[in-house]
Amino acid sequence: MRPAFTRGKTVGTALWLAAACLVMNPWAQAQAQDGQPQRLSTTTLGAGMYNIKVEVAQTPQEHATGLMWRTSMPANEGMLFIFPRAGQQCFWMKNTLLPLSIAFIDDSGRIVNLDEMQARTETPHCSTQPVRFVLEMNKGWFKKHGFKPGDQLKGAPFGTPR
Repeated sequence: MRPAFTRGKTVGTALWLAAACLVMNPWAQAQAQDGQPQRLSTTTLGAGMYNIKVEVAQTPQEHATGLMWRTSMPANEGMLFIFPRAGQQCFWMKNTLLPLSIAFIDDSGRIVNLDEMQARTETPHCSTQPVRFVLEMNKGWFKKHGFKPGDQLKGAPFGTPR
């Protein structure tokens, strides 16, 4: 079960809600237990001079599975998590086999904060302020490409052309 997200509540409450979603949805539970990565619809984001192809996770079940069970991910691809409203979002890496970089993004596409996450850990990584968007990329992607808090991403989810 990954990520733990809070929507403004404590991590413990978020974990309980995520577990409840899995128990109430047999498809999501089977998806998470059989060790198969999920594949979601994609969109393209603009990140400076780079185009990023992202799978879009929008439902609680898609959020809970995230990038679990992936053994590799192409260099300029990732997963964008979209939440219905801004809140403190927290993620962890249980059953995620790849180390990842994470960007917490506000409604306008501005990066609020960045973090690095180790594979197969349950350490929470949280936004420093309420956000609706979270972008996971291969570990080191943001640093390698010179991104920092305050930088702007473009694309349909943020209401801007890429």
